[in-house]
Order: sequence, then C-alpha cells, then structure tokens
Amino acid sequence: MDLISVVVTLCVIGVVLWLINTYIPMQGTIKSIINIVVVIVTVLWLLNVFGVLHRGDLKIPTVQTTG
Repeated sequence: MDLISVVVTLCVIGVVLWLINTYIPMQGTIKSIINIVVVIVTVLWLLNVFGVLHRGDLKIPTVQTTG
C-alpha cells in the first residue's frame, strides 16, 4: 500500500469519526468508547501496513463444528 493510500484512508477515518461525533446524538461515554475503539483499530492497521505487526503474529482461533 503506497503512502498516498494510507494518508487518504486516515483522512477518511478522521472525517467519518468527526461526522459521528458531531452529528449523531449519543451519550458521552458511548462516544468515548467509539473513539477509543477506532483509534486502537487504526493504530493496529497502521502497524500492520508498515510491517511492524504482521498478520502471522496474530493467532485467531478457528471454530470447528461437529457435523
């Protein structure tokens, strides 16, 4: 992913978060939780994009169903 795509994605995330905070009426604690979750997900995404955090490091368990 090139740098322009990263910058555009960050701008879109920022604008969407600003629109949610400005125009959707909700309780302050819910807004804080949404902001924290978006920031954490964005930081993890950035770390993954720049190669600091690789997908192979994250172990996601699989659910097996008996059939």
